[in-house]
Amino acid sequence: MTGTTSLLIRGARLLDSSTGMDRVGDLLIADGAIQRVEAAIRDGSIPPDCQVIDGAGLVACPGFIDLHVHLREPGYEDKETIETGVQAAARGGFTTVCCMPNANPAMDNASVVDYVLRKAREANMVRVLPIGCVTKGREGHQLAEMWELAQAGVVGFSDDGSPVADPHLMRQALTYAGGLGLPVINHCEDTSLSQGAPVNEGWVSNRLGLHGWPAAAEEVMVARDIELAELTRGRLHLAHLTTRKAVELVRSARERGLSVTAEVTPHHLALNEEWVLGHDNDGPLSGSLTGAAYDTATKVNPPLRTRRDSEALAAGLRDGVIDAIATDHAPHAVTDKLVSYDDAAFGISGLETALGTVLMLVHRGELSLELVVERLTLGPLKLLGESYGDLGTLRAGTPADVVLFDPNEEWEVRASDFVSKGKHTPLEGVTLRGRVAAAIAGGRVVHSAL
Repeated sequence: MTGTTSLLIRGARLLDSSTGMDRVGDLLIADGAIQRVEAAIRDGSIPPDCQVIDGAGLVACPGFIDLHVHLREPGYEDKETIETGVQAAARGGFTTVCCMPNANPAMDNASVVDYVLRKAREANMVRVLPIGCVTKGREGHQLAEMWELAQAGVVGFSDDGSPVADPHLMRQALTYAGGLGLPVINHCEDTSLSQGAPVNEGWVSNRLGLHGWPAAAEEVMVARDIELAELTRGRLHLAHLTTRKAVELVRSARERGLSVTAEVTPHHLALNEEWVLGHDNDGPLSGSLTGAAYDTATKVNPPLRTRRDSEALAAGLRDGVIDAIATDHAPHAVTDKLVSYDDAAFGISGLETALGTVLMLVHRGELSLELVVERLTLGPLKLLGESYGDLGTLRAGTPADVVLFDPNEEWEVRASDFVSKGKHTPLEGVTLRGRVAAAIAGGRVVHSAL
């Protein structure tokens, strides 16, 4: 089906947060754009070469947009390449991904941005939007050439994984980026408090004898950045919130009218610190310790938090405090994880399991399907701005970025089946309910399981 010039999706549930549309209907795609959205498109008006997809039982919505992906190239091609990363994105229903600058060399100049964009064009799968560095080399000493990066096409600035510790430098970054109309995206961690801890500070870390990462390490940085955003009137985006108090800080900032947006990952929504003890298909094992404990696939940055924190994150999505769901897809080579828990790399592959993971909360009645779709489509556009306003909608005349998914299909997670080079997920062996059936980017079918 890849390369189809015209495509008709017939009888799907059309779900579009931008227009409020939620009804069964047909969607006609041709020449890379959505041509018609109707209750029923008559056969006589369908192009002769049109590929027809039976959408009965499927949801058709705008292609998902991921604000936080690590594609690893250049420099770490053993972990992921742009080609394998965008293939994984397509399988997860993501037709637009924003790639973080954690490469080697770091994305702190136009030549690296150009390289990433060229490799993305060669892969010819989904849209890749680069995020440039805040500081040169992500070293936190001197601002990167932000104007040059903006001219090269970055959609924001971040030293993700290396939080901007110097408040004066962060103030400068927010001021300069604000003048360019772009956000600063900070990984909120006070490393003097986290001190390289691998898990959340609490009863699980105590039981396992692991150094604990306090929630305050995130919260003090969130509070600092919000105050600097108010001082500079800059645009601040907070990556992967994980704690209840961090959500409340963002809520307060919104009430003060500040330009602050935030994201949450599927794994921080659906999982919690107890998964470090091991799990079966029904969830974490909280009884006697077994050989399943210390699974390095549960080591993420920031760490999995408490059940109460996960509940607060879900509430933040419902209340509109958290704007977007973003995967923080962070693939690693096998050798990066096949070590002790303390020595293992932070991060998991999340693109291919994102939908099924978030739908765990839908099937438990904690989130609505409509809200999840909104936070995967329209919500991320609050960061990307008007330049990408044609995304996140099923209106006629807009780019044909569409995902089809079955919200009830059950499937067992096997990391060995991932197209991503990263074969690590805390959900190994878990049966998820909800799976992407097809992804269409720019009118082309880039993934199909139909």
